Amino acid sequence: MKTEYFQAKTSIGENITRKLLARVLAMGEKEAARKGRRIKIMEVCGTHTVSFSRSGIASLLEDVIELRSGPGCPICVTHQQDLDRMLSLARLKDVIIVTFGDLLRVPGSLTTLEREKASGAEVYICYSPLEALEPAVRFPQKEVVLLGVGFETTAPAIGTVLREAAKQKLTNISIYSTLKIVPPALEALFTGCHTELDALILPGHVSTVLGRKAFAFIAERFGLPAVIAGFEPLDLLVGLFHALQCLHEDKANVYNAYTHVVKEEGNRLAMDIINNCFVRDEVLWRGFGAIPGSGLSIAPPFASFDASKKFGVALQDTPAEAYQGCRCGEIITGKLAPPDCPFFGKNCSPLTPIGPCMVSSEGACGAYFQYRGGY
Repeated sequence: MKTEYFQAKTSIGENITRKLLARVLAMGEKEAARKGRRIKIMEVCGTHTVSFSRSGIASLLEDVIELRSGPGCPICVTHQQDLDRMLSLARLKDVIIVTFGDLLRVPGSLTTLEREKASGAEVYICYSPLEALEPAVRFPQKEVVLLGVGFETTAPAIGTVLREAAKQKLTNISIYSTLKIVPPALEALFTGCHTELDALILPGHVSTVLGRKAFAFIAERFGLPAVIAGFEPLDLLVGLFHALQCLHEDKANVYNAYTHVVKEEGNRLAMDIINNCFVRDEVLWRGFGAIPGSGLSIAPPFASFDASKKFGVALQDTPAEAYQGCRCGEIITGKLAPPDCPFFGKNCSPLTPIGPCMVSSEGACGAYFQYRGGY
C-alpha cells in the first residue's frame, strides 16, 4: 500500500509539473511576442542556477525565456584578492586551514588550495563551520583559520563559531571573513547598467534569514517584479509563473512563492547572531569591485578572532591574474552567458577550471557545462 501511495503521489506531482510547464511556456511565448524578444529573467541564487539547468527547465524554455545568472554563488563572487590572501594563509607555518570543499580547486592568481595541500599545507574540509573548533582544541600549538565564505545563510553558523571560541577561551582560532550580504549587490547591479532585465527569481535560502521585506526595494525603487522561490522543479515553475504574471499585468511586486519557509520578517534569531557577531563593511566582489555595506566583518568584541588582523602582515595582495580573459565577473552580473566566455569548454572545464564559475558547485559555467551541452 505504501508503494502504491507514493507512486500515485509522484504521478500527481509530475502531472502538475507538466501542466504548469506548458502554462509557463504559453505565458512566456505571449510576453516574448509582445516585447519582440525573449524575456530575460535573472536567477540570483547559484543553487537556482544549477536547479534550472539540472531539471531541464532552462533548456525547455530557452526559446522564450533567457535565464541569466546573478551574484548568488558565494565562491564565485569572492574577489581574487581574497582568494590570494586565503592562499597566503595556507602557506604559513603551523597554520591549519578549515574550509568548505568548494574552495579547494578555485584558482587563485598563481595556485589553489588543492595544490597547496599537495605541497604540504594543512587544509581540512568541513561540512559545518563548527568543525573548526575541534582542531583548535586538539592542536593548541597551531593556529586554526576558518575561511568564512558565504551569505546570510552561512553567517549565523560562523557567528556561532565566534561565540563558542570566546566561550571556550580559545586563542588559536580565527576567521578570515569574506561573508557578504545579497541586497546591496542587487542594488549595485540595478544602479549600474541592468535595465534590460525583466524580472528576478530571488534566493530562497537567503530569504529565509532576511524575509520578503528585505527585497521590497527591488520593486519600489527599480520597478522590477521579483519572486522568492524554492528549488524543486515545481518550485522553479511556480516562480516563473508569478514573474510572468507580473509582467503580463505590468506590476512591479516582490512575491513570496516559498511561504512554507520564508516569512515576511525573516528569521530573527539568525539575524540577532549576525548583528551581534559582525558589522557591515565595504568589501570587494568579483564583477563589481567595492560595494559599501555589503560585507560582514568581525565585530570589535570578537576582534581577537579576526584572521585579517592577526595575520595582516602575512597576507599578500593579488598580482596580475594569470588569465585576463576569464569572464566570470560578467557572468555573475548577468551581462554574459557562460558560452560567451572564450575559454568556456575549451581551456576551461570542470577538470581544468580557470575561474570559480566553472569549479563551484553553484557556478553558472559548471552547471551549463554539465547540464546544457557544454561537452
